Amino acid sequence: MHHTGSLLASLLLLSGCASAGAPWVELGGERYKVEIADDDAERASGLMFRDEMAIDHGMLFIHDREEPQAYWMKNTRIALDILFFDNERKLVAQQRDVPPCSLGDRCPPYPSNAPARYVLELNAGEAARLHLQDGAELRLGPDIAPAP
Repeated sequence: MHHTGSLLASLLLLSGCASAGAPWVELGGERYKVEIADDDAERASGLMFRDEMAIDHGMLFIHDREEPQAYWMKNTRIALDILFFDNERKLVAQQRDVPPCSLGDRCPPYPSNAPARYVLELNAGEAARLHLQDGAELRLGPDIAPAP
């Protein structure tokens, strides 16, 4: 088991350098390079401990099933827009301008209030800049397999 862990770590390090084929999503006519969090460990760490994120970047969380989601900002240092999408990748909920939180386990949750399968985190202000309305469609680039 340790072997696959270190191999995975090496691959993650390598993938950080090769931005040429970086996965991307399109939303509101804009394209964002995204990091993918599609397992429990990646979803749990998310954007923790980052001091900044490039304006055209984001993180896409892919959940195992469509269900109500709640995100929190524990150890997150940048304000974010948290956007929730259903199985059809339609925007069903938005939590805009969510502030960083340094309260550890006392950080408040930000719920989707609707079943969601995909969650996109962008820098705070992006949803307002794009004038996002519920129902907006998230387009996945070819490197991202849609959830089965």
